[in-house]
Amino acid sequence: MFPDRVKLVDVGPRDGLQNEKQMVDAAHKIDLVHRLQVAGLHEIEVTSFVSPKWVPQMSDSAQVMAGIRREPGVRYSVLTPNMKGLEAALSAPREQWPDEVVVFGAASEAFSQRNINCSVEESIERFRPVVAAAHAQGIKVRSAISCALGCPYQGEVTPDEVERLVVLMKGIGVDHCGVADTIGVGTPKRVQAAMERALKHYPIAEVSGHFHDTYGQALANIYACLEMGISNFDASIAGLGGCPYAKGATGNVATEDVVYLLNGLGIATGIDIELLVDAGAAISNVLGRPPVSRAAKAMLAKRA
Repeated sequence: MFPDRVKLVDVGPRDGLQNEKQMVDAAHKIDLVHRLQVAGLHEIEVTSFVSPKWVPQMSDSAQVMAGIRREPGVRYSVLTPNMKGLEAALSAPREQWPDEVVVFGAASEAFSQRNINCSVEESIERFRPVVAAAHAQGIKVRSAISCALGCPYQGEVTPDEVERLVVLMKGIGVDHCGVADTIGVGTPKRVQAAMERALKHYPIAEVSGHFHDTYGQALANIYACLEMGISNFDASIAGLGGCPYAKGATGNVATEDVVYLLNGLGIATGIDIELLVDAGAAISNVLGRPPVSRAAKAMLAKRA
């Protein structure tokens, strides 16, 4: 049942750096995107068009999008949580527009209320005009079903709650369904149960997994998805990221570790792991810490 090839979306430049306490210069963000595409990434989540008041780390989003050197065959996505964000993303010259925009909603009612001060249904209505406007410009819309495996406020999240949000996203025309274990509490059997609900409403090519590694289960959860034939995953270079709303939640699964796993399974990605490790080491050096990735640590030690 394993797919022959897997597509990875590196979310490090956005989801990873957005959660850093320190500010990272736009030049370093642009360099990271360049290093990722040189390593063979064809899907990169570059930045967020959000309020600089709430997310100052992404206040240079327009500068970053203007500065990246675009390569043929690479898709560049951005987070646009509302119409203001989409309008900002599309205010630049067309050649600087994203190829895809991302919207997110929580499967947990408690998380939605605490995080964005509205119900799940109300959050979806905020996205409806974003989806319509993006489609009017020929831009694909990807969703993130956050807290799909657990919530820092309500605890367990059921497959029924996941499916409820999947149906709502599908109803407003979202093209792709990403199932996200935002706080990293999922285990393989529970992940498969959530994925089955997404697959009831989206084709397998438009379903992806996004796993955090809080309990060390991210690679096991990816393996469980591979057993189902799922071939799309988010990952973050050097394991960057986390969840500011969940105490103790660690970063996204490291792209280097995922590629090492897939290489071992004989599944193609088109990614050069040596160049990927270099990219992770470079941004980790900017942040003043070693890479989180176990594969990167081992490979760097072997080079020394």
